[in-house]
Amino acid sequence: MGRLRRASAVVGFMLILAGCVEYRHPKGPDVIEPALVGEHWRAADGALFPLRSWLPSTPPKAVVLALHGMNDYSHAFDAPGKALAAKGIATYAYDQRGFGNGPHPGFWSNASTMASDLNAAARLLHDRHPDVPLYVLGESMGGAVAIVAAQAPSPAISGVILSAPAVWGRTSMSWFQHGALWLAQKVAPGWTLTGRGLGIQASDNIEMLRALSRDPLVIKATRVDAIHGLVDLMDEAQTAIAALHLPVLVLYGERDQVIPSPPTWAAIRHLPELGKTQRVALYADGWHMLLRDLQAQVVMDDIAAWIAAPARPLPSGADLRAEPALAQ
Repeated sequence: MGRLRRASAVVGFMLILAGCVEYRHPKGPDVIEPALVGEHWRAADGALFPLRSWLPSTPPKAVVLALHGMNDYSHAFDAPGKALAAKGIATYAYDQRGFGNGPHPGFWSNASTMASDLNAAARLLHDRHPDVPLYVLGESMGGAVAIVAAQAPSPAISGVILSAPAVWGRTSMSWFQHGALWLAQKVAPGWTLTGRGLGIQASDNIEMLRALSRDPLVIKATRVDAIHGLVDLMDEAQTAIAALHLPVLVLYGERDQVIPSPPTWAAIRHLPELGKTQRVALYADGWHMLLRDLQAQVVMDDIAAWIAAPARPLPSGADLRAEPALAQ
């Protein structure tokens, strides 16, 4: 029994040590030219990314490069991609580093790496479709990546669509939230958290949420150092949004329980061309996963309309609904 206890203690101690190690996998040195490779694209450091596409039956009017949210992957855009294809818009989406079947799933890279990947993928897709405009569509975490990348955007990018962008940085968190994350990162960066018990609902599309819970490529337990990295990214996005000069359409739902409204509206008000080439749409029945909510078609119609004519009112009137919130 004594040996068993000692063995158990050693195993327990090793597990504690494992939880005390931080792991990140940022971009490596450039060794090759980025390229489209079948159903993947390859970055300059040799990393290979699964690339999904939803193409219209005729030559596309525009191209959308979509970036998924935290713990999700490119399959998130299956329904949105089909909806845009029906309107003559081609959509591409890839599994970002640390997610899905992308490099090092479950482990964070960093904001500059994710932004670099986005700009590289945009250049490749623009080369494939040189005569049509390319827009980046970022959902939640993907929106934060798009904002950071747009500080020095690829010339291939004509505009940015931000769906519930993750702009909840440390300056807008409570001292308890900020302090708890700092302590967890210092003590046990390898520990995983599930988010169970928080009572947060991401969408009114319950069947879709159930499908996500069954999908083995959707991350269910997140490392503390990955959460810390996400907050670092949101910090950068909060600051970088003031330097975003591309045409922008921001989409936000009044029922969003994931990204709080105060930091969202604060970030939106820092858009330098707000009310000119940068616009906001607010959906009364919209949740965090606007592109997959039960009213997703309304949002997709607005996206397609904005791409076709950025200055015209949106079909849903969600741009008019946003005006009182912006004025507060």
